[in-house]
Amino acid sequence: MSETQNSGNISSVAETASPSAEHNGVGGSSTVSVGPEPATAVPKRERRKQPRISDTPPMAPPPPRLDDYEPIIGKPELDELRFLATVLKGKSVKMVNSTAVGGGVAEMLNRLVPLMAELDVTTHWDVITGGNDFFEITKAFHNALHGGSYELSRQAQEAFLATNEQNRQRMAFEEDVIVIHDPQPAALVSSKKDHPGKWVWRCHIDLSNPNPGVWGFLRPMIDQYDAAIFSSPKFARQLAIPQYLFYPCIDPLSEKNKELDESYIQKVCDDFGVDRSRPIVTQISRFDRLKDPVGVVQAYKMARNYVDCQLVLAGGGASDDPEGAVVLKEVQEAAGDDPDIILLELPPWSALEINALQRASTLIVQKSLKEGFGLTVTEALWKSKPTIAGAVGGIPTQVIHKLTGVLVHSVEGCAYQIRYLLTHPEFAKQLGKNGHEHVKENLLMTTNVRRWVLLFRILLGLA
Repeated sequence: MSETQNSGNISSVAETASPSAEHNGVGGSSTVSVGPEPATAVPKRERRKQPRISDTPPMAPPPPRLDDYEPIIGKPELDELRFLATVLKGKSVKMVNSTAVGGGVAEMLNRLVPLMAELDVTTHWDVITGGNDFFEITKAFHNALHGGSYELSRQAQEAFLATNEQNRQRMAFEEDVIVIHDPQPAALVSSKKDHPGKWVWRCHIDLSNPNPGVWGFLRPMIDQYDAAIFSSPKFARQLAIPQYLFYPCIDPLSEKNKELDESYIQKVCDDFGVDRSRPIVTQISRFDRLKDPVGVVQAYKMARNYVDCQLVLAGGGASDDPEGAVVLKEVQEAAGDDPDIILLELPPWSALEINALQRASTLIVQKSLKEGFGLTVTEALWKSKPTIAGAVGGIPTQVIHKLTGVLVHSVEGCAYQIRYLLTHPEFAKQLGKNGHEHVKENLLMTTNVRRWVLLFRILLGLA
């Protein structure tokens, strides 16, 4: 879709956008003017108080039922979903991934599994185990498949296969459909010869320019599956099996996305030292170099020369990502002693707090350098927040430039957009409104469940 096309009932606002320079001058000079003259320097404030972060997981609420989504998507959509699933009654599915907490895959599975069960499709969710050495290798695989350099050693290949074999030995694969998520458990497909079920590889990462060595190692495994699923057409690879397009999704009724009382939002801001009387620019993501948190700090510092604002960088880690602590230290060094940069290392049970931070924010940034899809972008758009995001991976599927948000390619471009949106609040508000409608139409959990139901019907010959 072009930047000026409409999508459904999204109104076009492209004609009100700023000059082309705010798209960070692709093909032009690397220096971008962020305004005519710097604003008067804001007096240095006292260092933020130590944020109060809960160290105790709250009691998990019961998962929503299908009928709970009726006020959001309407009864006809739910009736259609139930009808489509009728022929799958009694069928079984196994989902396998590499972590139970942290990251969008775990969040989606946490919602998908009970909804499939409500449709009478028995769905099991298994998580592979492995040592830190295994997850260091798979993290390197992840970065390499996003296009990073990596020399694949024989030792790394053997360690990867050995851990997959250990997991294969302890798992049973008796279901009608087995769905393996991402590269970490990809070698489990060696069990296919002993089980008649249909095997699906669901890839959530950007494979548009993979490292040849790592992809060459994984591809023979992927070709053994019955189907592969990607998050964007440009991620598809030359494979011997059918490929399908599934957009990831968010659950509008989850702790991270449901409506919140204003008093709770204020409490979270008070606990974390966020001043709601001033503009708040926020990035929510794991401390991962591919999310470029250091670049966000640099962009904030550039924009801050012209507009008053504070920066919130909030995120945590995942059990399959051992790199987070190192990246967090790099971000702390980049932030220095700036009292208006608030760094929050949040535990996995902080969904409500993240929700509150997003709702309190004036702008939300996701300046990824590589990205499979970027569900934090989806979350921001759902909350009607003006969103600035890197033009990578699946993000342009969500952020249609100047229509549902703005795309950037550089630190300078990000700084420009922060300044521009903070000084053009009506345009920013329209972007937020359009973004919400885009998510409602295309990127909610109920739409995702429908896609899975249709795929299972096709694979099992029940279409």
